[in-house]
Amino acid sequence: MKFVTFSGKASSTKNPSAVLSRGIPTPGVLVGDEVVDLTGLAYSNVLSIIQAGNLALTDIAAKLEKAPRVALSEVTLHAPLLPPRIFGVGLNYAKHAAESKMAVQKVPTVFMKLSSSVTGPDSPVILPKISTQPDYEAELGVVISKPGYQIPASDWQQYVFGYTIVNDVSARDIQLATSQWTLGKSFPTFTPLGPAIVTSDEVSDPHALDISLTIGGEILQSSNTGDLIFKIPALIEYISSLTPLEAGDVISTGTPEGVGLGRTPQRWLKPNEEMAVTIEKLGTLRNRTVAE
Repeated sequence: MKFVTFSGKASSTKNPSAVLSRGIPTPGVLVGDEVVDLTGLAYSNVLSIIQAGNLALTDIAAKLEKAPRVALSEVTLHAPLLPPRIFGVGLNYAKHAAESKMAVQKVPTVFMKLSSSVTGPDSPVILPKISTQPDYEAELGVVISKPGYQIPASDWQQYVFGYTIVNDVSARDIQLATSQWTLGKSFPTFTPLGPAIVTSDEVSDPHALDISLTIGGEILQSSNTGDLIFKIPALIEYISSLTPLEAGDVISTGTPEGVGLGRTPQRWLKPNEEMAVTIEKLGTLRNRTVAE
């Protein structure tokens, strides 16, 4: 299933279920060009579905056919999830480490992104006045299914609810001014996420997905998640060896080569540019930049 968070558009009067959801973010399931409205079920948001585990998935699957549907064109999609925590992974593609002029690490380079930086598909990314070097990063996001501490790599699949697209927008001048990356990556709207969370059963191999980013149709990043240095099992094992993971946490697995920082000349985001991150099986996440 493809879980989304949506609200009805103010102009939407074509379906009663859209009226129920108008203005109130509601969990749903994306099916083709329609959104199945889960308003009538006992789940207030996508996080509550994740926390309820397989029982929720079984319940929703059984009721999916008869639940009301809304045309995708009649709704606004939000970030599918406001994660409790976002773990970023730096330098996790060898060519990206090289273009960043940084060594490949012996253990994962993990940093945090604040949840207040999350925004949804088609929402603007605000370029802060304080930064002159805003940059883009296409990334595969792993959504954790249940709490776990000191998880063996061999058990990783038990802890993955699904996958989503992340654009790890970064203010390089702020990020690289110190060794602490969090604040330079946590400006408001600096974590576009979505458009959906695709459950793990629909992604047979998350390490074989094409990933790309375009701006205005120009391909700036193009790679495959098979090039990850630290694969998902290793990331889950490493992070959970240090701190317990929670249901709904997102691990953003790193970006491939092609970021603005590594280009000659360097290429920074400008206002009114549309970024489109596409990951095989997950869809496309689009956001347009605006000046603060």
